[in-house]
Amino acid sequence: MSEASMEAASSNTPDLKPLLSCLRLQFHKDFTLKDAEALVEYFAGLGITHLYASPLWDARSGSTHGYDGVDPTRLNPEIGDEAALTHLVERLRSFGMGLIVDFVPNHLAVGGRENPWWLDVLRWGPSGRFADMFDINWRDNGDPTLDGRLLVPFLGEPYGQALVSGDMKLTLDESTGLFQVDYFEHCFPIDPRCHALMLLEGGMGEQARLFEQIEEAVSLEEGAERAGLALAEHVRTGEGRAALDTLLARYNPETPEGAERLHVLLERQHYRLAWWRTANDSLNWRRFFDITELGALRVDDPAVFAQTHVYLLELIERGLVDGVRLDHVDGLADPAGYCRLLRARVDEAATRRPGGAPETPLPIFVEKILEGNESLPLGWGVTGTTGYEFMNVVSKLQHDAEGEAPLKALWQSLSGREHSFEKEVIRARREIIDTALVTEFERAVRALSDVARHDPMTRDTTPAMIRRVLRELAVQFPIYRTYADDQGLAPRDENFFAHAVAAARESLTPPDQAVLDQIYDWLGGDAPANDDEPGCRQKRNAIVRFAQLTSPLAAKAVEDTAGYRSAVLISRNDVGFDGAHFACSTEDFHRFNAWQARHFPGTMVTTATHDHKRGEDVRARLAALSEWGDRWAEQVRGWLTASSSLRQSCDDASTPAGPSAAEEMMVYQLIVGAWPLTLSPDDGQGLEQFATRIADWQEKALREAKLNSHWLYPDEAHERQCREFVMTLLTDDRGAALRQSIYDVVTAVSPTGALNALVQTLLRMTVPGVPDCYQGTERWDFSLVDPDNRRPVDFNERREQLTQNRPMTELIDHWRDGCIKQALITQVLGLRQRLPTPFLHGDYQPLNFEGERAGQLIGFTREHEGQAVMVIATRHGGSLLEGDTLQIDASRWGNTRVKCSEDDARGWQSLVTGQAVNLQAPVSDLMSSLPFCVLFRDAASVTSNAEHAQQAETIHAESTQASVTPGDQMQSV
Repeated sequence: MSEASMEAASSNTPDLKPLLSCLRLQFHKDFTLKDAEALVEYFAGLGITHLYASPLWDARSGSTHGYDGVDPTRLNPEIGDEAALTHLVERLRSFGMGLIVDFVPNHLAVGGRENPWWLDVLRWGPSGRFADMFDINWRDNGDPTLDGRLLVPFLGEPYGQALVSGDMKLTLDESTGLFQVDYFEHCFPIDPRCHALMLLEGGMGEQARLFEQIEEAVSLEEGAERAGLALAEHVRTGEGRAALDTLLARYNPETPEGAERLHVLLERQHYRLAWWRTANDSLNWRRFFDITELGALRVDDPAVFAQTHVYLLELIERGLVDGVRLDHVDGLADPAGYCRLLRARVDEAATRRPGGAPETPLPIFVEKILEGNESLPLGWGVTGTTGYEFMNVVSKLQHDAEGEAPLKALWQSLSGREHSFEKEVIRARREIIDTALVTEFERAVRALSDVARHDPMTRDTTPAMIRRVLRELAVQFPIYRTYADDQGLAPRDENFFAHAVAAARESLTPPDQAVLDQIYDWLGGDAPANDDEPGCRQKRNAIVRFAQLTSPLAAKAVEDTAGYRSAVLISRNDVGFDGAHFACSTEDFHRFNAWQARHFPGTMVTTATHDHKRGEDVRARLAALSEWGDRWAEQVRGWLTASSSLRQSCDDASTPAGPSAAEEMMVYQLIVGAWPLTLSPDDGQGLEQFATRIADWQEKALREAKLNSHWLYPDEAHERQCREFVMTLLTDDRGAALRQSIYDVVTAVSPTGALNALVQTLLRMTVPGVPDCYQGTERWDFSLVDPDNRRPVDFNERREQLTQNRPMTELIDHWRDGCIKQALITQVLGLRQRLPTPFLHGDYQPLNFEGERAGQLIGFTREHEGQAVMVIATRHGGSLLEGDTLQIDASRWGNTRVKCSEDDARGWQSLVTGQAVNLQAPVSDLMSSLPFCVLFRDAASVTSNAEHAQQAETIHAESTQASVTPGDQMQSV
């Protein structure tokens, strides 16, 4: 869209609304920009102000998520071109809506043949234009065979076997006239400077001379292009084709001579082909976690930043993008510097948008895992995080601390493992650092060894000493990483580092303890700026390499290993969760939200993502089991006994076939948590589909746990037995009795789980921050880990449901169909648009309750300049519910009420009914029809009759017609 057309369009469409809510969409070839365009009206009716897109940039063919990008300077043609993006934005603008895009600064997909920058690096090595694009150790990488070369571990078998197998073939790309080695989906370019000798040996001297002149050209690329096109033209002749065929036959690896000739040619390249299993030990370039197909970028280099961000900034400048989500900033060398630079570039681009700069900075959200009491640094210039920390704290709020002891006792007595999540994490860290992340560990060891050698006082600190100490320090590190710079550790990081040093010291000998103190100083305890320039540079590099070790170590050990080994209640294990803490108090919850309101009022708030391990409503139902405690323990013990008849015979008669006790206990939790509300125990087809999903989840869980199977060496026999167990349990007549028993528990716990789910949804939309709704979760979300959580969404069904406009007081009676959840979202998001000020700028004040059920309520107010919203919701409601209803009998509340003055009690209206509410009335009156209530006051700003509150279309009409004033817009931090 041209600037002129954008300005013309903007004059005829509503103003862009402030960011009040967003909805995440996963784009791929089966859900395109055009598909999203057709759904914009539905999203607007739901109350969404911004769509939040997965990466739109060109990615590997068939990518289902976009995080394997190959070229950030163009859109992914599988999801749409610029015309499609323009049409989507035009449709969004017609409803006053915006677009937030996901951007991946840390890495691109490598291998294959689709990433032009990667192929250029392979072709030209350190002398190429893109040699500095990727984070490659061209020198001093610990392996003399890789001096000036990079390891390319994409072979399916050891190099020697692959060489003679015939799967590697020298070919000529006849569009460019350049040679390459093809290996299945991979392409390994041959340096054009090697072409001359090959052509001379093949009798093509005239073509060889052009390649001999490459280095005399204006650039290597220009010389290679000219020579290559001449060769391509030559091989289109009969003589040239015959010569080419002869040349290629000389490199046929299926003959001993051809294999030797091809090997010699490959040894002259800027890469060394290797078996994929060598990557964890020998890789000399940085990757994303332990995924060798994703190569890390050096966005700290200004040239790399400019090259990779030019198109993103262009789209912002043209008014096609209204905010950015940043993936995995903790992988970068300098996340703080990167975020501040991006903020400056985004703000600069925004000044050139059609219609001028926005009143407030465009939002920038960072994907950041905050561990324990860690908080996002305040000086990065970002709006906030993507919301994992809220997902964690609301989960803790809904878990009953009274259930922790019996559930821990159950797990420890039957699983054969300790109930301590911290110990599982430490054990997992030790395994990961010695297996999956050896190359990242050794890179940090080399960086610290460089520091040691620089100073005569420390040069006797050997790599072996550093290796022993660094391993223990990294294992004990409690957060993803620190952000030390030339001035040393920031105050926020000192306590975390001190914790790791103290814990590491306990496992080290006295001599190594002295090395530990030295390493602490090198990693920021002593400011690098205090050293000379070479010393400062080496310490800075060591700090970066340590951070790029601890970050993937935390991710792989916590969420991808310990989270699948410890399952006291697996709902407390998810991305960004603090699995060591089972529950939290209402006071903890309030402190968290008050801090967010003060420091990051525009942060994203979520309860479901494309990365979650269990859907938001699975976790909500499992949280309800924390209220069962001993009752759940008794149930599980009975199931473990009853399941023995479902196991297949095993060769070793002393070892039962199928899942271990721990694995079986996890399966029961997942089945109970994810059982669809519409699935009956005699629905054969439905059970088959559900069983397949559970079995697929279990296969992934077994490999992630790395106890009885593994991604790198799967135990196929054990996996098969576990799958057979699940399928028998859920689909076979032999499992009927146990299946019915499980279903009875699902039936009993589902109302409490649904209540938790609705309360979780309500809190997400009303606490400080911008609520993010993951695609499809406006109805019940019983998804599992990816790819299950990325299944197609039936938006037609949801759109039809939205048009029915039934009041929540009616829908609550039919809660199993999920309409109540969508209605709740629609009404509260509608309120956010009609009364935005308390949500954008309001403070956060906890409510206090009194009476016999005061501990089973959570409540707060958001107020700004006389406008206010109040939320009251049920917590740990299992003991309040009876039967299959979500409505709580008035007698259950007894004398419970809100503690407030007479003045504070006046002027409130109900969102659901539009009627005036006396806050001093008993809670039984406030929540007579629903297990929660939302109140607001300031009638001058809000049309408050019940019809407006209950009808989605009316809410949509009001929101799209409302004018937006500068004071309504979110202030970015």
